[in-house]
Amino acid sequence: MSNTLHHKLATMLDVVYPEADTGVLADQLLETMGLAWDTSAPPAHQNNWDESDVMLITYADTVQRKGEKPLQTLNRFLGDCLNDTVSAVHILPFFPYSSDDGFSVMDYLAVNESHGDWTDIERIADDYKLMADLVINHMSARSRWFENFRKRIDPGKDYFFEARPTDDLSAVVRPRTSPLLNAVQTEDGERYVWCTFSEDQVDLNFANPQVLNEFVGIIRYYLERGMTIFRLDAVAFLWKEVGTPSIHLQQTHELIKILRLLIEHHTPESVVITETNVPNRENLTYFGNANEAHVIYNFSLPPLLINTLVTGNCRHLKTWLMSMPPAQMGTTYLNFIASHDGVGLRPTDGLLTEEEKLRLINTMESFGGKVSYRRTPDGKDQPYEMNVALFDALKGTAERGSDHWQLHRFICAHTVMLALEGIPAFYIHSLLGTENDHERVKNTGRLRSINRGQWNLDTLEAELADPLSHHHNVFTELKRLIAIRRKQPAFHPNATQFTLHLGLQLFGFWRQSMRRDQSIFCIHNITDEVQQVSLGDINLIGTDQWQDLISGLKIDDLSGSLTLKPYQSVWLSNRE
Repeated sequence: MSNTLHHKLATMLDVVYPEADTGVLADQLLETMGLAWDTSAPPAHQNNWDESDVMLITYADTVQRKGEKPLQTLNRFLGDCLNDTVSAVHILPFFPYSSDDGFSVMDYLAVNESHGDWTDIERIADDYKLMADLVINHMSARSRWFENFRKRIDPGKDYFFEARPTDDLSAVVRPRTSPLLNAVQTEDGERYVWCTFSEDQVDLNFANPQVLNEFVGIIRYYLERGMTIFRLDAVAFLWKEVGTPSIHLQQTHELIKILRLLIEHHTPESVVITETNVPNRENLTYFGNANEAHVIYNFSLPPLLINTLVTGNCRHLKTWLMSMPPAQMGTTYLNFIASHDGVGLRPTDGLLTEEEKLRLINTMESFGGKVSYRRTPDGKDQPYEMNVALFDALKGTAERGSDHWQLHRFICAHTVMLALEGIPAFYIHSLLGTENDHERVKNTGRLRSINRGQWNLDTLEAELADPLSHHHNVFTELKRLIAIRRKQPAFHPNATQFTLHLGLQLFGFWRQSMRRDQSIFCIHNITDEVQQVSLGDINLIGTDQWQDLISGLKIDDLSGSLTLKPYQSVWLSNRE
């Protein structure tokens, strides 16, 4: 009995809800998830991914066609242009919402009618691993639950976290400058609800076990509609306690373990991803002991890689990579350089100096980017993220400004990302080489809109077919690199990785397949000048035949050297 799912679940619940009858609560959660008390556990340390996995990140309505629901248009675009390129699709929140481009959810169990319906979602899930956002920290102030909170009726009466203006909230960590508490009128009088992100996004109260049970039911609903990857949005803030920072609390980690336990017992091939845009050491804690997130975002990669390519110096990127622990089997990293959000600056804490951050910010602003701020516990505003389209973020260098190497620099960034330990994820606007959308920022008044533009499918297809278009050149070359990557066992997300020491102008690392039959030396010129690589410095095995997977160049003289053009990359492999 001590090894049953019920016992494990009840033991975890004891940590979170010490005053509750956790045996009864475990019964309730298992019933909600449709699991028996003794459901068998999935294999331990199982990798639900391999080298062929590549993810696309997109909004449901990024690609549109007149007279067609956006989810249908997205499915058409996937089938016509990406069916041999990506294995997984992250459709950002496709639910009815009131603000924040979907992250202020009004109804977790409905599809936004303007996007399509559940049938459209299920069709995409039939062909791709589908990632859904579990916007678990907060809900729309216009949701039915919050209306019931105001009316003081269930479900919703005790679903949202409250505090008082007189409480000591000085230690709370915030990602925004808006007020933390918002006064609302209810049938019981005025109450103050906790709003980590905005007045329209009210934090849920997981101290009430029924909120947990509601989300377990939501998860089961998604699983039954084909979704197998769950992105726990803003999960670091999930558990709140007055007088604490209210971030990364132990109860939050336990709740992630509980959700993972239920999810993987229901669908063993499912994956839990935590979205925790925080300093690197804090982010790594969400692996737990391989019992929390299966996958964590590599949040330090985007700012460090951009900084490397605009400064022509890889010192910080190399130092960070050497410090990263290899993920245990059954866990891995999600590598990305751009997303629907901006480029976070908190993940550079302890990695870049304040002066280096300021130089990076100034460079991004000179390339048309914007900066968002957060409020620290002492009341000061600090830069939180840089809002810029990745294609424009790499249009030049910090020293010289814009130049003619933009496309090469952009491709180099993705060549690095594709080769690193972990699963690569492409934001759709990066895959298409979309530029800053200043008009959208002007129309919405939101800085993040700079990288959340929309494409008419006919216009997009014309651009992708035009060999003179940079969109064509970006899309074609990235698809070619992805096709190469997906065939290499040494690029398995859990394959061995070691950092190479080739100076500050060449960024390199070695990958070795788990069967140790393939090695790939990944070397990148991160400068706008020609660089030489001595092959003797990378210890190529003399009995193997080596070639560059990207260019097809065969290496015959292992005592010689390679000449790398500005922003050129090589993947030197001992097997084709």
